[in-house]
Order: sequence, then C-alpha cells, then structure tokens
Amino acid sequence: MHNELTQKDIQMMKEELDYRRITLRPQLLEAVKEARSFGDLSENFEYKAAKQEKNRNEGRIRFLENMIKTAVVVADHSSADTVGLYDKVTVYLEEDDETETYQVVTTMRQDALHGLISKESPVGKALLGRKVGERFYIQVNPSYGYYAVVKAIEKEQDDGSVPLNSY
Repeated sequence: MHNELTQKDIQMMKEELDYRRITLRPQLLEAVKEARSFGDLSENFEYKAAKQEKNRNEGRIRFLENMIKTAVVVADHSSADTVGLYDKVTVYLEEDDETETYQVVTTMRQDALHGLISKESPVGKALLGRKVGERFYIQVNPSYGYYAVVKAIEKEQDDGSVPLNSY
C-alpha cells in the first residue's frame, strides 16, 4: 500500500519525528523513571499514566515512519480553472439546498469537521478536475449518491498551514 502525500506532508512528518525522538522521548522516559520511584507500581497512577504517554509517543513514531516509508509523492498539476489539491472550493449541494466550502487535502491532513476533505474521499475524488459551473455526482456508497455544482474555486498552495492529523 502506498500513501499519496505531498513533499510538504513528508517534511512536516519528518519534523514531527525529530521532535518526538529528540525532545519528547527523553522527557517521557524521565517521567516514567520519576513515577517508578514513587513506590508500589500496582497502585501508582502516575507510573501508569507516564508509561501510557511514552507508549503513545512510540506508536506515533512508528506510524510516521511507516507513512514516510510507503509514501508516493504527489503534486498538484491542475490548471488555473480546475479544482486541484489544496484548492478551496465552494459547492452547492442540490439535495440539501446548501452551499459548503471545502479544501481538498491529502489524507494526512483531512478534517471534515473543518472543511478539509481528503482527495481520496467520495467528495474529494468527485471534485478534483472540475470547473466552476460544472454539475457532478458524488457516489457515497453503492446505493447512495447526490449531485452538486461547483460555484467557486480559490486556488491555494500547500504552504504548511494545514496541520497533520494527530491520530
């Protein structure tokens, strides 16, 4: 399996890895040692919490390493009048009679609650390559889909302002 990520995604993941390895890991190991010194480990909440936080950090390190190792670098090659990666798009949803604004991002930065949709999501897939005024169909699952219309496209670049997902 390959993860389609931008060069900026990979750079941000490497920066997070460095922070987690060089700064956070020693701090968490010290917290575990300190909590262990409090005595009886079977009833030592501080020890359990410190150990849990250390393990979360190690899990995130493994996750980021795997994402980088399996990454395929993608870039936006969309024209000025079509929807591309990191563009903000205003869409009219016919079924709901509502207008929504989305930004098409990579999976590592998606956050649907804040309008950041993955290019692999049904909406993201359907949006890429569309033009203003174009009506298109979003296939959600085999038995459901809906129509939408592109109302506006605001061309954006991957400047790193969209943060990585934490988990």
